[in-house]
Amino acid sequence: MTASTDTEPAPEDVLVALADPIRRQILATLTGQGGATSTSLAAGLPVTRQAVAKHLAVLDRAGLVRAHRTGREVRYEVELHPLKQATRWMEALATQWEHRLRAIKDLAEKPPGT
Repeated sequence: MTASTDTEPAPEDVLVALADPIRRQILATLTGQGGATSTSLAAGLPVTRQAVAKHLAVLDRAGLVRAHRTGREVRYEVELHPLKQATRWMEALATQWEHRLRAIKDLAEKPPGT
């Protein structure tokens, strides 16, 4: 895996952020609503607003959400680019494994003495 930079979170940052079901639910809600505040998100979740704020901080570090301040209100929106990068990384890893497994299969099915 690659090291995380200020502009591009590493795939492991995204995967850690997505490991929690509450954070996945927050992302789904933000995607469906086009954005929300931590207070409005907490209203639909079985956790406090403070817990939602902590989950949003993890999602923000992974680059999966971005915050916009409008007056006293902070609204969060989904940022899909890091998710797409992590998906490409997983697809590349799956391709490598497919090649390895195909090579093992070819060796196993090779007739003896050839």
